[in-house]
Amino acid sequence: MPEANIPESKQPAATPGTQPASGIASNLDGGRAAIGHKNEKVGQVVSNKMEKTIVVEVTRRVPHPLYKRIVTKRKKFYAHDEEKSANVGDVVRIIECRPLSKLKRWRLGEIIRKAVQVAIDPETIEALAIKPAAQSPQKKKKKKKK
Repeated sequence: MPEANIPESKQPAATPGTQPASGIASNLDGGRAAIGHKNEKVGQVVSNKMEKTIVVEVTRRVPHPLYKRIVTKRKKFYAHDEEKSANVGDVVRIIECRPLSKLKRWRLGEIIRKAVQVAIDPETIEALAIKPAAQSPQKKKKKKKK
């Protein structure tokens, strides 16, 4: 049915902020527009010892319901880190996703701030290892009084 046969007064008006349905491809937007906004949290990585998984601790400050004192609440989330790019101490953003395992429902969005990595010089380790344990001072045994 061509639109030219319908008088202008009978045609539906486009509401402000919307586009006419000219095609499906304009609405898809890579599949992201239909899904909606995902929940995001910012926290600190406390463990990266698992394979492609990090543990992120999210800290929030809320008033106590009865006493109104500001209390710090912490919660740990397991997040998927495909490239294993996050290290302990990094501040990261995690994004909610479908369940990946029993505990993992988050994925790593971005690393906001990298942690300072403290490394010990290999020469210092060798110097400490060379020192024999026999040189350490021995404590004298005290005699018991009768």
